[in-house]
Amino acid sequence: MRPYSLVLEQLRSAGLRPTRQRLALAKLLFDGDDRHVTAELLHGEALQNGIRVSLATVYNTLHQFTTVGLLSEIVVDSQRSYFDTNISRHHHFYFENSGRLEDICGEDIIVTQMPTLPSGTSLNRVDVVVRVNDAA
Repeated sequence: MRPYSLVLEQLRSAGLRPTRQRLALAKLLFDGDDRHVTAELLHGEALQNGIRVSLATVYNTLHQFTTVGLLSEIVVDSQRSYFDTNISRHHHFYFENSGRLEDICGEDIIVTQMPTLPSGTSLNRVDVVVRVNDAA
């Protein structure tokens, strides 16, 4: 199998044109286990792997992948977003000291009561981020 054939198919199936930069970033993201990345982390990995790409292009690509459902975005605060390759319904522990995210199985958190939704809306999903401190 050719090195880019899986990510090439992922991009085409999502309706994205498989540009050189999208292919290279998709290969970094999707070849291996599920992971949580920031744009800065992915940009650094790209540079280490000889992929010439600007940080702005990395941000744009991550948002494009999120829009078409290849990634989900977890906003932990006004300064930091993570992009998750695991797009199944699940939640997260956020380790505030280290900035690490860890998955929580979707069934491990049960929301028993929801507020009345605004008129004309429907519930899409509930995302829970449990904030913890790293062990000292």
